[in-house]
Amino acid sequence: MNNIFVYCEIENGKVADVSLELLTKGRELADTLGCKVEALALGEGLDGVEKELAKYGADTVWVADDKELAPYRTLPHTSVVCGVFEEEKPQIALFGATPVGRDLGPRVSSALHSGLTADCTSLVIGDHTDAKAGTEYKNLLYQIRPAFGGNIIATIVNPDHRPQMATVREGVMKKEMAKTPGAGEVKRVDVKKYLKDTDLVVKIIDRQMEERKIDIKSSSVLVSGGYGMGSKENFGLLFELAEVLGAEVGASRAAVDAGFADHARQVGQTGVTVRPKLYIACGISGQIQHTAGMDQSSMIISINTDPDAPINKIADYAIVGDVMEVIPKMIKYYKQNSK
Repeated sequence: MNNIFVYCEIENGKVADVSLELLTKGRELADTLGCKVEALALGEGLDGVEKELAKYGADTVWVADDKELAPYRTLPHTSVVCGVFEEEKPQIALFGATPVGRDLGPRVSSALHSGLTADCTSLVIGDHTDAKAGTEYKNLLYQIRPAFGGNIIATIVNPDHRPQMATVREGVMKKEMAKTPGAGEVKRVDVKKYLKDTDLVVKIIDRQMEERKIDIKSSSVLVSGGYGMGSKENFGLLFELAEVLGAEVGASRAAVDAGFADHARQVGQTGVTVRPKLYIACGISGQIQHTAGMDQSSMIISINTDPDAPINKIADYAIVGDVMEVIPKMIKYYKQNSK
């Protein structure tokens, strides 16, 4: 049985979190299938990268180290990835749903005539029966994702073409070091073997990179507001509470669309997926588009005037009341009892 490949994004020698999350999930899937996890690292100056990838379960690390592969360019990366996949024929290939993964994944899928499911929220192994053909398939990758604006959860399978490909957004899968690290065996990729002159027609002259000023993903406590906060000014209360708790401020899409908060603070299906230790949802109704991005939080507290709000169904503690009355009290009593 062929192995599982994970495309690893590397910038300035650092492996992207989403790639380590996918290695963790790849390890789980590989254990179910009884196969190996192979990481594919493309870039320049990659010596030693296999040590970190092995910690997250990579049995084999394919290293394509060449100046033409850093920084990322569509055509060279596509040719190298396709070349490796055509020779190794993986049964599953996973990419991050990042700007790079969303550019690269579809091109590889198209070139290899394989299926690709974007923005998966869950990946599991299962069987499938084609009722029309009367054919049974074993150990397929169930590629699970919200569809039709989050109103249904679709399970997609690709029974006949390989590799089965999926992209997953950062934060959706849990990042954990493997209980037993992978061997991290290095296999060098002969980059020149796959590159064509036409792959190098685009040159990168200069790059302007700006540090992310708002980082809600790494915060262990998140105070999020929805449309129920009423105004941008009322959102100021959330910043007060966040400052007291040492937290960061998030927002629902409705609040962002209304201009209450910056898009960088948006949590949910079209925003950031978060897993804080504590998530306080203030004036958020809890539609699936939002909860898909925060339902893995360790503890959820909701504040809402509607006792039947969907958010209360997943909350560990539901406070029924007006956010403009509840939050000032939370700030007051936290200050009193944290001295």
